[in-house]
Amino acid sequence: MYPDLSYLLHDLFGTQPDNWTSIFKTFGMMLVISILAAAWFFYLELKRKADEGVFQPTKVRVTIGQPATTWELISNGLFGFVIGFKILYIVQHFDEFQQDAASVLLSGKGNWLAGIVLAAVFAGLRWWEKKKQALPKPKEQTVAVYPHDRIGDLTMVAAITGIIGAKIFAILEEPSGFMDDPIGTFFSGSGLAIYGGLICGYLGVLWYLKKHNIPFWPTADAVAPALIISYGIGRIGCQLAGDGDWGIVAAPQPEWWFLPDWIWAYDYPMNVNREGIPIEGCEFIYCNRLAEPVYPTPFYETIASFLIGGFLWAIRKRLTIPGMLFFIYLALNGVERFFIEKIRVNVKYEWMPFQPTQAEIIALLLFLIGIGGIIWLRRKK
Repeated sequence: MYPDLSYLLHDLFGTQPDNWTSIFKTFGMMLVISILAAAWFFYLELKRKADEGVFQPTKVRVTIGQPATTWELISNGLFGFVIGFKILYIVQHFDEFQQDAASVLLSGKGNWLAGIVLAAVFAGLRWWEKKKQALPKPKEQTVAVYPHDRIGDLTMVAAITGIIGAKIFAILEEPSGFMDDPIGTFFSGSGLAIYGGLICGYLGVLWYLKKHNIPFWPTADAVAPALIISYGIGRIGCQLAGDGDWGIVAAPQPEWWFLPDWIWAYDYPMNVNREGIPIEGCEFIYCNRLAEPVYPTPFYETIASFLIGGFLWAIRKRLTIPGMLFFIYLALNGVERFFIEKIRVNVKYEWMPFQPTQAEIIALLLFLIGIGGIIWLRRKK
């Protein structure tokens, strides 16, 4: 396993693990890559639909040549303050940051002087930049803005609301840890529920679409392949880091199995959760492996997600009914997650009939919504 970049470099080049590159956590890096991948595929589909005339541009009035506004100076100053406040503290306390980057970044620890200095620098640079572009008399002009021109804002809204939702749903799934340490649990780098991210990210984007009068159903179709592909990329991070998102203890490997053994059962050596038994002779920070091999469910979900994503991408131009691709995505997503939960370690609701997990309930609802939506659209057309 590669809980952080230093362990990957150790395997590739023989360098010592737990060096300064350990600040780059594997799961966090793959999460960023998954968001960027989602934005790229989303942009391609929004652009294609705009070229086909599905989306019409909105007229936006912009002012050119005006000096920096008070808000621009304040926002840039705040950004500079945060950077300076944290960077110097991290340099001075690198060992603490290396051990738990998230707790340092989300704490109130920092260097006030460095923050104030960098705030002044950032605000000053913004003022100077706008001053060079200033005109004797600022002028207004109207520009045409398509949905794909707003991909940065759409991605930011989806990412922020999605991560908050993923954290909230993870807390609801296992509230005992949150009650013991509310602040630490909420701001920790672990514990994310994908369906919480999907639902809250959906609500955040829906608000943005309504605010800017962007048609919902064509946009939902455009984002469907991006969502499932980025989900598969995120699961690569779970597999590489060994973040506890694995399956139950695996059954004995059948004689007919012809793929590598680790695809059937894996013990996640050097997993980031440090779960299991100590690895003999290991002197690194992460030196545990599971006592019994389990199903590598993140790997299974990555393969399933890429297959679903490829299928959606292949049929996206053939479907002419707005919303159809999105409902197919919901149905396939629900099927994939519902069945993977059967072999995956998760919190079960003991007080409910059949003792389902949170993900099983949401997956079933998504499947029913997807099938119902497909039927509704076919009858409507």
